[in-house]
This record gives sequence, C-alpha cells and structure tokens, in this order.
Amino acid sequence: MAAVREGLPDGRYGRSADARADRTLKIVGAVLGAGLLALIAWFGYDYIAGQDVSGRLTGFKVVADDAVDVRLEITKDKDATGVCTVRTLDEYHDEVGRKDFTFDQREGDLVKVVTVRTTARATTAELIGCEPGR
Repeated sequence: MAAVREGLPDGRYGRSADARADRTLKIVGAVLGAGLLALIAWFGYDYIAGQDVSGRLTGFKVVADDAVDVRLEITKDKDATGVCTVRTLDEYHDEVGRKDFTFDQREGDLVKVVTVRTTARATTAELIGCEPGR
C-alpha cells in the first residue's frame, strides 16, 4: 500500500487562491458589519436625542355627551413649545373629537387636564402624538 498525502507541504507553494478569497471576504464582511453597527447607533441616537417633546395619556373622564377631560403628562425642554394631538372615539370606534393642545409653559415636565369637545358621546380617548411647536 502506498501512503496517501493529506495536502501540500506548508510554505512550499504559497497561498492558494481560495485562501486569498477567504481573507478578502472576511475583510469585506468586517467592514460592512462595522458600517451597519454605526448606522444603527446613529439612528438610535437621533431617535432619542431628536425627541424634544413627548407625551403620555394617563387617564380620561367622559364629563358630558359632548366633552371629555383628558389627563396628559408632557415631557419637554424648558424653552420648548409642544403641540399634542388628542382624539376621542365613540363605541363604534368612530372619531367624534380631535384637538391640538399647545404647551408653551417654561417648565420641563407638565401634568395637564384638557377638555376635548365631541360631536357624540365618547367612550375612549387616545393621544395621537406630540411634536415640537413652531
């Protein structure tokens, strides 16, 4: 029986084309991975730092057939003006009221109760969103 060789002797013939291609692919993959991580980090920072005004609806009370009192917690910079949009829905989930509220007080955190007028009896209220005012 003849002895079977497992491969070429190390260092005798240089690198194979497959080894060069593998190294190139590893470098390209590392560069693309680092770029993707940097992009995700940038979007995350921009999302967090770009939110000057945020709000949360913490409760509501139907006070009449044509009015709902809504309790909002607003977080904003002291010098910023915020505009929050609230809408009310009836039992069929049709919109029966919508109003924008402007908060320009020189306070960072606010808790306000605002009234939304409705065209029919509302059963729920929801905060659509808050954004910096002009």
